[in-house]
Amino acid sequence: MFSKTLTKQSTKDYWDKIDQLKNLLHEENAVVIGAGAGLSASAGFEYTGERFNKYFSDYKAKYGFNDMYYGGFYPYRTQEEFWAYWSRYIMVNRYMDAPKPVYSELLSIVKDKDYFVLTTNVDHQFQKAGFDKKRLFYTQGDYGLFQCSKPCHDKTYDNEEIIKEMLKKQQDMKIPSELIPKCPVCGESMTMNLRSDDTFVQDKGWYQAAARYEDFIKRNHSAKILFLELGVGANTPIIIKYPFWQMTAENKNAVYVCINQGEAVCPAEIEKRSICINNDIGAVLKALK
Repeated sequence: MFSKTLTKQSTKDYWDKIDQLKNLLHEENAVVIGAGAGLSASAGFEYTGERFNKYFSDYKAKYGFNDMYYGGFYPYRTQEEFWAYWSRYIMVNRYMDAPKPVYSELLSIVKDKDYFVLTTNVDHQFQKAGFDKKRLFYTQGDYGLFQCSKPCHDKTYDNEEIIKEMLKKQQDMKIPSELIPKCPVCGESMTMNLRSDDTFVQDKGWYQAAARYEDFIKRNHSAKILFLELGVGANTPIIIKYPFWQMTAENKNAVYVCINQGEAVCPAEIEKRSICINNDIGAVLKALK
């Protein structure tokens, strides 16, 4: 439906855009937040550089990689090594608080509004910041959940206790063999509940969240609604970005907002009902407050 022309709006009217967005947020608009990796990056969840060196310098020395994300794909020789890495990775990126209060600042802006969050992030930071769990749809999984790697059944399992046990008892960058997680049904290895292929488990909670999101969209199909896209890149545009464009085009009362440093664009067809802010998300949220 959209042309190939994407509009990157001028940066000269930054404060005008902030004022426009403030006014929209003060109105009785429903708000759909579409959150991608850029939001967590703004909150301080960087996978490289200083933060990587702080928590994974020993992995850099032993295995030679410089990126937490790459470390998740490294071909570890044993399950003991694999889970030593992943237990630390999950602790740092799921159970630790975000270094910066970006999520709590976002909540302070939308908490009194009729909002819903659709996110591809798997770090659980929305709930940790106090967002209502019944207004959240984590489409791509959660670092805090295990599933059968096979998978033999559609159920997920909280992993906080076992992850902390792995961290406590690992030595020489290996966990004890008895801590390798096994499926309680078939005995196969467990894995993280992350969407990477067709083995991803969509459990009961996933379907309930999907239904709540669908209901929210249906209820506001023709209403005044703000599609607030935060840090969504081009890796998975079909989950958030493209649907937000489509729904904005179909609803004359809708406004599309894209806040994304370096990637704040919109189709020409909805430019007149769009606000694109090419800046750090955390800085924009502070300006809004």
